[in-house]
Amino acid sequence: MSVEQILEPELPIVDPHHHLWDRRNYAAPAAAEHPFMTAIADARRYLLDELMADTSSGHNVVATVFVECGAFYKADGPLALRPVGETEFVNGVAAMSASGLYGDFRACAGIVGRADLLLGDGVVEVLEAHVAAGGGRFRGIRNSASFDADKEVLGPLNRVEAGLYLRDDFRTGFGHLAQMGLSFDAWLLEPQLGDMIDLARAYPETTIVLDHVGTPIGRGSYEGRLQERFAGWRANIRELAKSPHVNVKLGGLAMAFCNFPSFLAEPRAPSEQLAEEWRPYIETCIEAFGPQRCMFESNFPVDMGSCSYATLWNAFKRIAAGYSADEKTALFSGTAKKVYRLAV
Repeated sequence: MSVEQILEPELPIVDPHHHLWDRRNYAAPAAAEHPFMTAIADARRYLLDELMADTSSGHNVVATVFVECGAFYKADGPLALRPVGETEFVNGVAAMSASGLYGDFRACAGIVGRADLLLGDGVVEVLEAHVAAGGGRFRGIRNSASFDADKEVLGPLNRVEAGLYLRDDFRTGFGHLAQMGLSFDAWLLEPQLGDMIDLARAYPETTIVLDHVGTPIGRGSYEGRLQERFAGWRANIRELAKSPHVNVKLGGLAMAFCNFPSFLAEPRAPSEQLAEEWRPYIETCIEAFGPQRCMFESNFPVDMGSCSYATLWNAFKRIAAGYSADEKTALFSGTAKKVYRLAV
């Protein structure tokens, strides 16, 4: 695999979306043949050492935000509280980084955890436990609503039924986030963006982050239809952007679900090709939301199915080449620091 020269190596980056995990005991389900599993097959372990190897590969990554991925849950105790184990673990990683032993880089300066909002009012106990475990770093939660009737689209990530964000019990739980000063990360698929628009309108006081530009789909029954579905995706993005408390993460387009030609390509696609494939989605989001509400994300190690960490950020820099210095600051670090309240 060729190694690209790093573009704009001095530009500060806050990576607002990555995971950490140890999947050594992962028992692959039958759906493991799905390309999503193939993409992360080489990342059974992704902890501080692996994160630092990526973030020190040439770009000026100064800090990161961890986003829940089901890692290191407690092995016992009440089911609702088991995800707090993930926050305890990540806060320990953040403390290691904050010691300065590994340099000025600050891993996991913000933590986005998991709490089941279907608990309604019962979620308050879980949120309080996360805040207590987060050492001042806990910023919000993510509940994925990703669903499609075609099970081939998500494969092993078929975990919820349709309409999660529309349910009354979910919204009862959601209502506690703003009261506790917590944000909400949303992951769902392009055909579900209407649900996201409805949720955002109903809760204008809650800071919301749309992950992965709303995840365009090019797999299963959607294969070959990205261009056909682009106009509908764009219309929904523009409608969602009318809610000023919603922000968007620019990334996740290297995942299996989008199924761009670069996914699992051999040889690996260069940053020029990635930029060409991703540009229409990223530029549409920046136009709709403005740089002050957009942030580039790595989504590593998931996005390693298409490229290395260094190549991914080169692709983003190619897309952002025409923006002003202030706009680049917002896109690469400023929006992430503002949304996740990071003092880095």
